[in-house]
Amino acid sequence: MIRDKNLKGKVAVITGGGTGLGLEIAKSFVQQSMKVVICSRSQEHLDAGAQELRNFSEDLLALPCDVREPGQIRTLKTNVLNEYGRIDILVNNAAGNFIYPAEKLPLKGWKSVIDIVLNGSFYCAQIFGEQMIAQKEGQIINILATYAWTGGPGTIHSASAKAGVLAMTRTLAVEWARYGVRVNAVAPGPFDTEGARVRLWPTEEMKQRLIEDIPLGRFADPKEVANAVLFLVSSNARYINGECLTIDGGAWLGKGIGRAFEILDQVVALREAGKKERTNKE
Repeated sequence: MIRDKNLKGKVAVITGGGTGLGLEIAKSFVQQSMKVVICSRSQEHLDAGAQELRNFSEDLLALPCDVREPGQIRTLKTNVLNEYGRIDILVNNAAGNFIYPAEKLPLKGWKSVIDIVLNGSFYCAQIFGEQMIAQKEGQIINILATYAWTGGPGTIHSASAKAGVLAMTRTLAVEWARYGVRVNAVAPGPFDTEGARVRLWPTEEMKQRLIEDIPLGRFADPKEVANAVLFLVSSNARYINGECLTIDGGAWLGKGIGRAFEILDQVVALREAGKKERTNKE
């Protein structure tokens, strides 16, 4: 892990920070003696995440916030400023994703992912960015995925949203650099968390097929992705702006998503079988 004394005392807000990658990023930050704020729609996730983080530091906040609601984000900003007086780093990590063929995707599924990933990232960037601009200093890290530029079967909603966030990353990097605000992104490949297992590769066979298409032959460790985020906010990266750091073991450059259609078909078949089973039980 990078050690950067310049990060000590910095205030970082992480959306979707109670579980998975967001929690790993929070852990890497608190171990730098940073003041960390995790937020989530789920109080259960917040409570569990905060308990785990307190093994490293008591200097943190766990606050509920739905990034689809600008009013809630403004309240979050006010609470953070009341507690810490400034906001140095925003990590837009909140996401919603599931595999679904485009021709069958319910419109509410499309809207939900766009609202969380694209709209939520912009709302947070704009609202917290106001404070960073006033401070003449700040950093925003957006969490993307490689299918934002490659595309991928079953990801029309998420790929479209994250492609928008990639464009937003580059646009804000140019527009806000004059205020001392840097904006970058990290695009992880697959990494094994409970949420990903349930939504993206519900069987061990699907997982192994994905791994076979990664040149390095394994999934990322969430700690590796968190360390990439830590690097980008550190003083080692102070001249990096508007970049997207890919952490995927070379997957999008190598075999990429060659078997994604097979996985999509299997996910759809499993979903339909589950629906039939529930109907039969009723």
